Amino acid sequence: MLGAALGSAARRAGMDPAEGKSTGHVVWAAMGGWRGVLESVLPGLVFILAYTVTIDRESGDGNLWLALGLSVGIAAAFTIARLIARQPVTAAVSGLVAAGVAAAFAAFTGEATNNFIPGFVTNALYGTAFLVSAFIGWSLIGLASGFLMGEGTAWRADKRKRRVYFWLAIAWAGLFAARLLVQLPFYFAGDVTALGTLKLVMGLPLFAPLVAVTWLAVRALYPQTPK
Repeated sequence: MLGAALGSAARRAGMDPAEGKSTGHVVWAAMGGWRGVLESVLPGLVFILAYTVTIDRESGDGNLWLALGLSVGIAAAFTIARLIARQPVTAAVSGLVAAGVAAAFAAFTGEATNNFIPGFVTNALYGTAFLVSAFIGWSLIGLASGFLMGEGTAWRADKRKRRVYFWLAIAWAGLFAARLLVQLPFYFAGDVTALGTLKLVMGLPLFAPLVAVTWLAVRALYPQTPK
């Protein structure tokens, strides 16, 4: 069931090795194209810019409510635009929910740095899930790929596939762990601008190459996949 759920999610994201698409096409599809990139990046970017530009020299704080309002407003605008165009709204709604939850953390505490807490929690959960799945021999990458390639869990009997899926899961766990290791010190230091910038830099710029590596590795395991 887990493999089917992961495989279905990967297929919806355009990451089906059986379709024989180019690596560039798959990575771009996984990011959601230009609209997906904007929906992912723009709310956070606007938050950082609005907060940084309005920082008061005496207090050292920016206009938190303005930054939060603009960030959530942009996420809401993307969702409304998709609804009007009758397009899939999953990515936009996810972005809106994420922006809303993050804004709630910051608003209720009055601390701009708390806007990043949901992201820390998400990275910790994903990283743990990938790490545990690797060490118990049920790599999440393997489960998704096994469903997509129509072999279920048969890949576990192949040492080569198990080894590749193990290291792919470790790589993804490493990405989420790196985000926490690099960003948390700035959170505790209260540096909103640096924290927000690092979140953007360690977002899609690291996600895209790892998607490409994962795609190429999985395709190499199934050389007879139709092109």
